[in-house]
Amino acid sequence: MSKKSQLLGLLIFLLALTLTPLVAQTVEPAQTVDPARADLFKLSIIVGAGVITLAVIAGAYGQAKAISSACEGISRNPAAGQHIRGILIFGLVLIETLVIYALLITIIILMVKWGAYS
Repeated sequence: MSKKSQLLGLLIFLLALTLTPLVAQTVEPAQTVDPARADLFKLSIIVGAGVITLAVIAGAYGQAKAISSACEGISRNPAAGQHIRGILIFGLVLIETLVIYALLITIIILMVKWGAYS
């Protein structure tokens, strides 16, 4: 097996493991919850988890690539190390800001009172 297929298999396994409790949830008959609203809430949890998962994966990949390129640039030209380091830190801040924005969007998706708007 190639490294990409192993990583994809691990990602699918972890995603299935994470979503298992959502599938097991049921609406009890004693509650007066509309099943459509419960399904919408489950869907919002899945979408929120997907948004933050993709943002974290993309952010981690971007940060790793930026750090790798900065190390390579500094090793090729040590005199430019200070400038490269400054640009690297600024880039890492921007990447991390995007991940934090995704976290805020996920929190908004999870905190919406879905029944109040239908």
